Amino acid sequence: MIDLVATFILFFAVIDPIGTVPVFIAVTGGYTAKDTRKIALIATAVSAAILVFFVAVGELILTAMSIPLAAFQISGGIVLFLFALSMIFGESKPEEETRLVEGHEETAIFPLAVPSIAGPGAMLAAVLMTENAKFDLWQQAQTSLVMLSVLLLTLIFMLAASRIHRLIGNAGASVISRVMGLILASVATANTLTGVRGYFGL
Repeated sequence: MIDLVATFILFFAVIDPIGTVPVFIAVTGGYTAKDTRKIALIATAVSAAILVFFVAVGELILTAMSIPLAAFQISGGIVLFLFALSMIFGESKPEEETRLVEGHEETAIFPLAVPSIAGPGAMLAAVLMTENAKFDLWQQAQTSLVMLSVLLLTLIFMLAASRIHRLIGNAGASVISRVMGLILASVATANTLTGVRGYFGL
């Protein structure tokens, strides 16, 4: 049995459903209510497909390339840590990804599904949290269900985006994004240390 709460918090941090709200509002500006619902559904479905793909074959790809999972844990932890630092000290997710809308065709795929929902951090977390040597099939299924539940929550937030945005505003979303970055930084550090111990047999 996995730690459901810790796993949920990790995926909530890397997917950041609340931080997706301003991005969604920017992407869907000018669309009808019917179209915005369709965009939300497509974005969620595409994100789910991408992350489930990484759960299913991410480690197999590493094995085929003769990359030890411990090495991936170290590099993935470092990347996640840098991603967390950008959330804490740099532009927050709403600020950075809302800016991506400018000059691009507004679609459900970019920048909404990728990189807003299924970003690099979420992809890395999907692989690291379903390590075959560490988690059995049932535990991996539980992790996948938790991940999908966060995506479902993201969909709900997008469908209620206008009300949520009126409630917390861009500033509120930015604060929450930075808090999630702090949590993610600690998770990334733990993953890196686990990878170092595994690689050197400590």
